[in-house]
Amino acid sequence: MNPLTTSFVRRLRDRDEAAWFELWEVFGPVIRHQLHRWGRGAVGAETVRDLTQETLAALSGAIDRYDPARGARFSTWLLSIAKHVLGDELDRRNAQKRGSGRRPVTLDEGYMGEWSGAQADEVYERNIFQAKVYAAIRAAEVDCDFLQFQVYRMRVLDGIQGKDVSAQLGISAPTVTRHLQRVRSLLRQELATIVATYSFTEEERREVEEAGLQGDDGLFDEAIADIWHRQVELVREDELRATHG
Repeated sequence: MNPLTTSFVRRLRDRDEAAWFELWEVFGPVIRHQLHRWGRGAVGAETVRDLTQETLAALSGAIDRYDPARGARFSTWLLSIAKHVLGDELDRRNAQKRGSGRRPVTLDEGYMGEWSGAQADEVYERNIFQAKVYAAIRAAEVDCDFLQFQVYRMRVLDGIQGKDVSAQLGISAPTVTRHLQRVRSLLRQELATIVATYSFTEEERREVEEAGLQGDDGLFDEAIADIWHRQVELVREDELRATHG
């Protein structure tokens, strides 16, 4: 693993609360989306949120046994644990219906095994990568001057023409260009840091290039806007489920 990933795993092993909160914020919506997909309406929103917490708690117990030599993707590792947690919940429900049950499978026995319907698919992998990019955008927003990021938001994320951004914000066209360059540069740095932190394999790190995020500025902005809007929709759906159940 690279130094950033190693450092993050060490923080998890040390039970660093900030590291666990990062996982909840960045990947919580993706885990809950996947649990809803698996549950197919049989598992309510409140239970899904509880299962997400259990997933991260189970990860806390498993982190000491993580072996980077196995070459498992971060996304696969996380998915396997979520699968195990949901499987236990469904087993518990089935046991209650039958009035009996079987011995629960331990995390060591089951979390890297196979469960029908639980394999990582294109949707899940895309959502995991989008979550990393989304986290990078939010980090850049925090680190930028408000006006600088507002320019980038309007021009790139909202697709407003440069002259209209200039007019609405009362700044010159060259200033708009400078702010775009500043945010774009910072965003590239944040993206490199976050992808490195949450990527356990070279395959995961190559996803940045495959998504068009190492191309010229135009391709970069286009890819960022597309990922931003898709992840915003996923987060919005997650919030609606939390509100309406």
